Amino acid sequence: MKEARAHPRPGSHEGVILFTVGGFKFAIAADSVKEIRGTSGLHEITLRGIVAQMEKLRFTLERDGTTYFVVDAKRYFFLKQSAPGRVLILRGSPTAVLVDSADRMMDISALHALPRAFTQEERAWYRGLAVVNGEVVPVVNPGSFLSKGEQEVLRAGLERARGVSAE
Repeated sequence: MKEARAHPRPGSHEGVILFTVGGFKFAIAADSVKEIRGTSGLHEITLRGIVAQMEKLRFTLERDGTTYFVVDAKRYFFLKQSAPGRVLILRGSPTAVLVDSADRMMDISALHALPRAFTQEERAWYRGLAVVNGEVVPVVNPGSFLSKGEQEVLRAGLERARGVSAE
C-alpha cells in the first residue's frame, strides 16, 4: 500500500524556519513563530510538584508582559548533546523552544506523511517530512511542545509560586 502524501494546493508554498538541535535539522511553520531571540533573559524554572516532573522544561522567559515556558528541545527530542543559542517564541501559546540555532527561513512545496515506522511520540512531534536541499527534514508540530493541559498545570504552579513569594 502506498503511503499518503500531504500536498499543499498546486503552486502553494509554506514558509518554514529551519533550526538545529544537537546537530539535527528540523523545520517549523514560520507563521507559528512569533519571535526568534537569544538566550538572555531566561530564568531557571523553580516550580515543584508535578511541574518538576516535566523534564523538558528548564526556564521561563518574561516578554511583553507574558510568561513563556521554555521547552529544552534537546530534552524534548531525547538528544544527547546540544549547544543552545536561540529561543523560538511560539505564536498563540505561552511556549518557547530552546534550540541550538535558527538557520534560515525558506518555502517548502510539499509536506510528506510520516512513514509507518514513526510509531511513538514522534507521531505527535512532527506534522510530516519535507525535502530541503536534498535532505529529509522533519516539520515540527508546534502544538506538541506543551499540551493545553500542561500549560494549565504550569500556569497554576506559577500563580501558586508567585502567591507564596508575595506573602
